Amino acid sequence: MRSASNSTRLYAITFSKQKELDEYLVLLEEAKKRDHRKLGKELDLFTFSERVGAGLPLWLPKGAALRERLINFMKTAQEKAGYVQVATPHIGSKALYETSGHWEKYGKDSFQPISTPQEGELFMLKPMNCPHHCEIFASRPRSYKELPLRLAEFGTVYRYEQSGELHGLARVRGFTQDDAHLFCRPDQVKEEFMKVIDLVLLVLRALNFENFEVQVSLRDKEDRSKYIGSEENWEKAEQAIIEAAAASGLKTVVEYGEAAFYGPKLDFMIKDALGRRWQLGTIQVDYNLPERFELEYVGSDNARHRPVMIHRAPFGSLERFLAVIIEHTAGRFPLWLTPEQAIILPISDKFVEAAKTVGAQLEQLGIRTTIDERSEKIGRKIRDAELAKSAFMLILGEKEQADRTVSVREQGKGDIGAMSPAAFAALVKERIAGQLGEATPA
Repeated sequence: MRSASNSTRLYAITFSKQKELDEYLVLLEEAKKRDHRKLGKELDLFTFSERVGAGLPLWLPKGAALRERLINFMKTAQEKAGYVQVATPHIGSKALYETSGHWEKYGKDSFQPISTPQEGELFMLKPMNCPHHCEIFASRPRSYKELPLRLAEFGTVYRYEQSGELHGLARVRGFTQDDAHLFCRPDQVKEEFMKVIDLVLLVLRALNFENFEVQVSLRDKEDRSKYIGSEENWEKAEQAIIEAAAASGLKTVVEYGEAAFYGPKLDFMIKDALGRRWQLGTIQVDYNLPERFELEYVGSDNARHRPVMIHRAPFGSLERFLAVIIEHTAGRFPLWLTPEQAIILPISDKFVEAAKTVGAQLEQLGIRTTIDERSEKIGRKIRDAELAKSAFMLILGEKEQADRTVSVREQGKGDIGAMSPAAFAALVKERIAGQLGEATPA
């Protein structure tokens, strides 16, 4: 409710049974433990600096490794699917965003102007990548034989969020999208859209997101003023999404008023390990930006035709996606993604050289490994490795050195026995294959 005296908002929640309250309190405590801001600091993944600016994350080495592994995973999948990589500037002229319609819809709420020495010039920090990709398509004449043209970019964008709305990695002012824009003929839309659905599902399986809902986001039934383009184009775009989702076997729910201003969307609403709902991957059909940018291709009839544009971002933004992964996994990342797959724990200083030899063997076998060379007791090393969420601890002492093995201890499961470095590497690769299925390790 709202207090009449000072306009303070008060919120309350009630429960019909004590058991429901108890379960809710347990969930709150677990959420605190999994808070990505807390784990990000404990695991040395990212930080923020007042001197750099609020909402602008700084990636530390382990966090940067996570980020790059996700990027490489997506690049590999995109390359197999026929995407080509492009790169665009971090800024654009105001005229670009006026053409796209973004300036009219968002204006000062999302755009941050940049001072320029040339009078009459006005540049903005880039809040989205799609207008830039439209200009790449328009850079030369296109033939129907080139379509679909799938342009992909890990583009960093900037949006001026209010400081009170910032929240760790989940709500920032600078973030990187796994963005792509597909330009296709009208008869290719359904097939291309279904291929993008397959890509999003590949990502969800690789990250063990099994509980999700697929939402068809359409225009508001009454208020059409929020959207650009003709009724005919919207009806074609909405029908294309509904048909593609049905042909892919997806169970969907429809939400009116959730479309982008230029086209309808298919949004993937993920439930994490605590049952919280997040909107991550999105796919959009757009007949309108190609019209605003006057994009054309020459068809088989030698006439000029307008392409249809599909926007897609399976991760959404890397920052928000990683915030969700951190909390979903409580920092125990899948083996293919984790920065450190194994840590070698020599039980005393005299076994450090042997540990280095084992580490070199494992690195050659493709296993990401570190060594705890501290002069600490083995119990302390194990406890610290567990707190650091290390997937496997490899204990090396006199017996292991003599047998040329390591004693393997798995996070959360305890000892699983002694084995050679080669056998351990095979175990890790088998686990990764099970996690990724048809996907290729990053």
